[in-house]
Amino acid sequence: MREIHDHRELMARCGRDTLCIWAAQGLDGRSRAWTSTDGRAVAVAGPDLSTRDRLAVSGPADAAVPLAREVLAEVGPTYRPLGRPEVIDALVADHPDLMAGRTFGWMDRTEPMTAPQPGPAGWLGEAELPEATALLRAGFPDSDAMPGDPGVQRWAGLRGPGGQLLALAALAWSAPTVGLLAGVAVSPDARGQGLGRAVCHFVLAAALDGHGAAALMVDDGNLAALRLYQGLGLRHRQLHTALVAPAARVDRVVAAG
Repeated sequence: MREIHDHRELMARCGRDTLCIWAAQGLDGRSRAWTSTDGRAVAVAGPDLSTRDRLAVSGPADAAVPLAREVLAEVGPTYRPLGRPEVIDALVADHPDLMAGRTFGWMDRTEPMTAPQPGPAGWLGEAELPEATALLRAGFPDSDAMPGDPGVQRWAGLRGPGGQLLALAALAWSAPTVGLLAGVAVSPDARGQGLGRAVCHFVLAAALDGHGAAALMVDDGNLAALRLYQGLGLRHRQLHTALVAPAARVDRVVAAG
């Protein structure tokens, strides 16, 4: 394998795949990228992205699997491979320390949004973040993004006629050329009114304007969210993930000691 240090080369080798570009974070000195010897596969290791150390893998399985094995040996067992189902499934079958992880959808868009929808969605100030935290705990307690967490950049919100915060979404763990939407929540008492769509439209428009591409992760079982994001023009593809089995991690620590 060969390490990639130039972000333009990475973009060319991964076909401008937003997942790999997001994981690379602009190759800012923390994230690292490699290509297989034949140049057909790419692996990008991004630390602490959406609460995980992630290894985005791209390319055909016969080139991507051996590349991912080499990269995992270098970056360590905390990194979780993710990519197309056939690639990650082949990697799990090939690597004795790996086990299958969760599946989810990666959704992205590169075309500019239409004009912003009318409504009071806007960026929240620091003093409003405790209210945002309360809304997340009520409407989306499993959110990876929470106010004050490292990598969570900005929160947008939408208030009702009485001034109460009813919907919010964040830009979080964004790369220079891919803005990531996260932390979407709507008050349980205000669902079904289009508020989630309005605040997501606002944040997606900002992501596309500031980064050139927008993306998000979605639970494939959340059909309402899938319909919302598809209605906003985001394309969907399924991802599989893998992780080093806990027993294998313990064995490595003992061996190192």
